[in-house]
Amino acid sequence: MPPESSEPSESSKPPKLLRSRGPLRSRGPLRSLRSLRPHRPPKPWTRSAARGALCAAALVVAAAVPAHADGGGSAEWSVTPSAGGGTRPAKDGRPSFYAEGTPGAVLQDTLSVTNPGPKPRTISLRGADAANTGSGAFSVTPAKGRPKDTGAWLTFARRQVKVEPRTRAEVPFTLTVPTGALPGDHPGAIVASGGGRTVGVRVDLRVGGPSLSALTVERVEVDTDAGSISYDLVNRGNTVLTPKLAVHADGVFGTLLDRPARTLPVELLPGRRVSLTEPWPDAPALDAVDVELTATASGGARGTATASARFVPWGAVAGGGALLLAAAGGALHLVRRRRRRTAEGREQEPSPGTGPGPVSEQKCGATELAPAGTGDER
Repeated sequence: MPPESSEPSESSKPPKLLRSRGPLRSRGPLRSLRSLRPHRPPKPWTRSAARGALCAAALVVAAAVPAHADGGGSAEWSVTPSAGGGTRPAKDGRPSFYAEGTPGAVLQDTLSVTNPGPKPRTISLRGADAANTGSGAFSVTPAKGRPKDTGAWLTFARRQVKVEPRTRAEVPFTLTVPTGALPGDHPGAIVASGGGRTVGVRVDLRVGGPSLSALTVERVEVDTDAGSISYDLVNRGNTVLTPKLAVHADGVFGTLLDRPARTLPVELLPGRRVSLTEPWPDAPALDAVDVELTATASGGARGTATASARFVPWGAVAGGGALLLAAAGGALHLVRRRRRRTAEGREQEPSPGTGPGPVSEQKCGATELAPAGTGDER
């Protein structure tokens, strides 16, 4: 801020909080950054009102920072978008950087690094590309990886910033859009590290040109044992999507599941795929089911996929089968036992011609024939 002739005396000056090298010069078509969230444009201020507000804010911040008699402290440093940057500056600060530009444009803004503690801090800055976690949440590429998108297009006035105690340093940076950049969303982040901490500020860049919102649902499977539905969501367009999911399932006797569309905790980046699971705790025990998943998102994106499954209580079936096998085995054992006893009984009965009756008849016959051979008559 330019000096004024009516400055207070040295004893009454508030502690100095801002240290800035000033904005970088643009090397091409320039479009300022604006907040990701829409804000109402502020009312114009007079110079005296602006000076008074700055002094009041400085006094409030200075009073809010606790002093430590032992020279130590646990106050943590932070990084935020500069409150006065962008085309729509907000009194409560911006949550992230937002930029729009055509290929070849050079955009610029300022990052604020605040150190409320009693010791100096050295903060390192780097650019990073955006990524999706396994659950679809927003993340950034690790420090070991080399950025290839927005993270590679960021240039800082200083990559290492030393911030004195209870002060704030303003770090200008530029975002150069390559001439061959594809149109659409290119999310990234500014990552700051120091003092054992790593924090970041999101950078949302939209490159001018045709935009397409497209979404597909793929690889739908029903896990009958776990009672869940797994599926993949794929962003086939060039815009960031926050999808909604509706689930419908029909059984043999009618509708089993009908969940209206609800917003998923997912921020699906262009060209990315995430694998998700939809719980189904009250799935049927025995039924034939047809499942349909419908995903929608802003910009007219819509995708649908179906799957079929058969719910069979295999535990009960296995138990019933074991009982049937046991009963069949017992019946077979009884049948064989009865057959064995019948066979043994038949073996013990006398055969014809071997009993006592026939033997006596033979003896009688022999007695009668003997006299006949001698000529004796009875």
